[in-house]
Amino acid sequence: MIKIEEIAEGKGDTTAMSGHTVSLNYKGTFTDGREFDSGKFSFTVGSGQVIQGFDMGVTGMKVGGKRKITVPPELGYGARGAGPIPGNTTLVFELEILSIK
Repeated sequence: MIKIEEIAEGKGDTTAMSGHTVSLNYKGTFTDGREFDSGKFSFTVGSGQVIQGFDMGVTGMKVGGKRKITVPPELGYGARGAGPIPGNTTLVFELEILSIK
């Protein structure tokens, strides 16, 4: 299960749900605070374009909303890892929704 911490509530009538395309700023860190990735990114929620924990983390957010999510390995990159992320690693993401379509 992912851990979700609300940092700021978003505004507007649209809530990110499966099928919506979201644009967001993100920063990914290990649990010790070391950053492994950051930037701006767009994807369609629920389409399998991102790790399952990322999909779960943005669901329910509104534009301007900010969250910190902690993603366990089974909802992230699992035992295989990816790039700079070793297998069986818990990840922390800070998310800020810029748009929802």
